[in-house]
Amino acid sequence: MSPAAHEAVIGARRLAIVGVGLMGGSLAAALRGARFVDRIVGVDEDPRSLGTARAHGLIDDMQDLEAAVAEADLVVLATPLGALPGLLARLSRCLPARAVVTDMGSAKQPVAEAARALGLTRFVPGHPMAGGECSGPAAARADLFAGRSVILTPTETTDDEAVRAVQTMWTAAGARVVMADAATHDRLVAYTSHLPHLLAFACAELLAEYAPAEALAPFTGAGLKDFLRIAGSDPVMWRDICAANAASLAPALAAYAERLAGYSERVACGDFEGLLGHFAKARAFRADLMRRSTHGEH
Repeated sequence: MSPAAHEAVIGARRLAIVGVGLMGGSLAAALRGARFVDRIVGVDEDPRSLGTARAHGLIDDMQDLEAAVAEADLVVLATPLGALPGLLARLSRCLPARAVVTDMGSAKQPVAEAARALGLTRFVPGHPMAGGECSGPAAARADLFAGRSVILTPTETTDDEAVRAVQTMWTAAGARVVMADAATHDRLVAYTSHLPHLLAFACAELLAEYAPAEALAPFTGAGLKDFLRIAGSDPVMWRDICAANAASLAPALAAYAERLAGYSERVACGDFEGLLGHFAKARAFRADLMRRSTHGEH
């Protein structure tokens, strides 16, 4: 994109990132590498994160929220979901009229509803389907979003120019933008992202109660390590995600529990041919999904 085209979309190309951890830091690195922004200002409650982000060249300066957004063209909220309602309320009182705001939250209906209630028409709800079990700006990677899906869920009151600005930003970061309504997003990610994380947490907790790690370690292969990788994710973040998407996650968990009960019954009664049919169906679906999807962690 030419510099003139950039100016048409986001003015002077000043970016404020609120929350400079893995996700916010990676976006900063990607946009700096793409020369999409002239100046990046970081906002974070943890001064150590800000210091690390600056030392790694992810941000140019660090300010409080009101000062950071005063001159911003784009504001990205990369905080845990639980912090977003309060941040949106603060932004509603200090955001410049020209500024465009987006977020990275893993549930979209509560965030979209909060922004709409506050009259933030230039807020574009977003969710990058990327991430990892490591956290903090030291783990940031410029290629974290390359080839990954980013779901945007604008509402009927969202400004079209703001949507285009956020699309352009994510494209510059290497992502593939997909549009959806917030309800559809929350229902689908309950199955594709939130449920798998809870299953990994549950399995790790079960193992911890079954035997100590030193006893299990010699019997642990790559399969278990792959499955438990996402159980290394931030517990506070996942508590907030469960709270924000409880309406969609609860039926997903119930459906999975019912499926496991069916497997348990087949094992108990010796119906291993029945299990074979389930396994074959699951394997075929996985192959189809892998061919069609771009993978992310949350």
